[in-house]
Parts: sequence; C-alpha cells; structure tokens
Amino acid sequence: MKTAIITGGAKGIGRAIVEDLANEGYNIVLNYFHSEEQAKEVKRQLTNKGCKVEIFKADVSKRREVQNLVKFAKDTYETIDVLINNAGIDQWKLFCDITDEDWNYVISNNLTSAFYMTQEVLKHMIPNKNGCIINISSIWGITGASCEVAYSVSKAGMDGLTKSLAKELAPSNIRVNSVAPGIIDTDMNKVWNKEEIEEIKSQIPLGKIGKPEDIAKCVSWLIQDNYTTGQIISPNRRLGNIKEMHINYICQTTMATLKK
Repeated sequence: MKTAIITGGAKGIGRAIVEDLANEGYNIVLNYFHSEEQAKEVKRQLTNKGCKVEIFKADVSKRREVQNLVKFAKDTYETIDVLINNAGIDQWKLFCDITDEDWNYVISNNLTSAFYMTQEVLKHMIPNKNGCIINISSIWGITGASCEVAYSVSKAGMDGLTKSLAKELAPSNIRVNSVAPGIIDTDMNKVWNKEEIEEIKSQIPLGKIGKPEDIAKCVSWLIQDNYTTGQIISPNRRLGNIKEMHINYICQTTMATLKK
C-alpha cells in the first residue's frame, strides 16, 4: 500500500485530495497547522470508512517541523510514495504597501515550504528510485494578479521548481508536476461578492466555478500516470482578466482607510 503526505490537508483542495486518495486505498498523512478540529474530523470520517489516515501538526515553513513531519510519515508507514505540496496562504495588498514581513510570510508559507518538504521527502524517494511530487500552484502563477503580487510570485516559483526538478529527478524515476487551478470554491475565494462571481463565471469556458473535488481528480490522474512529468496543468483556466474587480478592491481598501 502506498503512502501520501498532503500538506494543508484539512480544508479546501487539500481535504478533497486527502479524501480521494484515502478512498483509493493510500495510507495518508494529513498535515495541518491551524485547522486542528477540521483535521480531526477528516480523520474520524475516513477512519470510520476503513481508511488509514494519520494527522500531524507542523508549520511547513520551518525546516525542523518539516523534518519531524517526514520522520513521522516514514516511521508510521515505512515508505513515502507521494508528496502533495498544497499548504499555502493568500494576501491581498497593493504592491507598494507590502512590508518585508508580508513578503517573507507569503514566500515562506507558499514556496519555501515546498522546498523544505521536497528536499526532506527526496531523502527517501531517491534511494527507492520511485516517487511522485505534485505542487498545487495557481493560475496567478501563470498570469500574475494585481494586488496579489507576493502570492503570484510564490506560485510562479512553485511552477519553476516543478519544471526544474522534473528534469533533475527523471533519472531517479520520480515525477514532478504542478496543478495550477483557476478559481475554486474554497475559503480563500470567499472575498468575491455575487456580482464578481458572475463576472468570473463569464470568463470561464464551462461557465462555472470549480470545486475542490475537480482538482483532486486531476491530482489522482497525475499520480496514476507513469509518464507525465514537468507539466503545469491549469484546470479550466479563465480566458479574461479581473481588472474591474481589482479596481473595486483598491477602492474599497482606500475608503476603509479614509474612514479610520
């Protein structure tokens, strides 16, 4: 039975991936940091169905905690076959207002965490000449997004990590791919109002917002496929832009500041 580590696996896309892989028979190590209750609930539900799921609290932006997480996975299940670098945060802010702390916080949580996790997991994958790594990126890593510069840079970095590592690890039979979703119905995208959601839908070929389960299915396929590597797959990416919505955000932020 194969083992998968999913970072940020308690909610949203991460939770959908956990549930999908657990139901396929994988041993699961669900990493969380803030969402302890949600992580416990996911474990309870899946364990009741006969799935093998363990949860582990770790701030994956810190090397030592990543090492503890990987050691736990190895000690619990003996092998590590799949790594899903899903943990991440968003930040809406004008570029000129981004502080050093803001920048470092986003980059460390979204990009450095993937660097740490991948390095530590490869210590076990490379000797086995087998493994699959999937980075959960974003459409903004491909197109960029105003008012989300740090986030866009972090996701673009994940895509660069994906393409470079795929070449370096191919001789070890380790595949590395990235999934870069468009707008998905998760807590991270609750900032949009009804009018903005309709505008977003109009720019999506299928005319609807994606669900976490849609991304989980894409991830499952990439794990099962034994030939695809170095790819950035962007499920149902939007065709247009959201200039007007970002202008609305800037106006709202400015007005809120003036009222203080």
